[in-house]
Amino acid sequence: MKQLFYILISAGVLFTACQSKASKEADGQTAANVSAAPDSIKAGTAEMTFEQTVHNFGQITQGEKVEYAFKFTNTGKEDLVIQDAISSCGCTVPEWPKEPVKPGQSGYLKVVFDSHGKEGYTEKEISIKANTNPPFIQGPKIQCTIVKN
Repeated sequence: MKQLFYILISAGVLFTACQSKASKEADGQTAANVSAAPDSIKAGTAEMTFEQTVHNFGQITQGEKVEYAFKFTNTGKEDLVIQDAISSCGCTVPEWPKEPVKPGQSGYLKVVFDSHGKEGYTEKEISIKANTNPPFIQGPKIQCTIVKN
């Protein structure tokens, strides 16, 4: 009886994950269509453009904290307001400007990575919620190889 229960739960989780992936792929296609839309549709929105989208720290020592500031520019027509920035792991902490970034102006998204307890190749991505279209955007990512002391 327990085995049947676990099989049903596993099937449910798998089905939900597959549906979520299909939904994300559909959203990605919609987002691609929006970015290809004429300027008249996108007029009046903020847009965040990063100077560099990947930073590789190279080889670092386990337990070391490293940081990098990604420069971005508001290439949109309205003030850019970043509401939140999250990483794919609690070991990576993003910091962003709390005040609006005017069109044409630049700012920095600082990322601090703590390699304590990690080993080998690591890649962490930052996701950003802002007043952009779409409101959730994939931000920059950091990479490194962590070696033991």
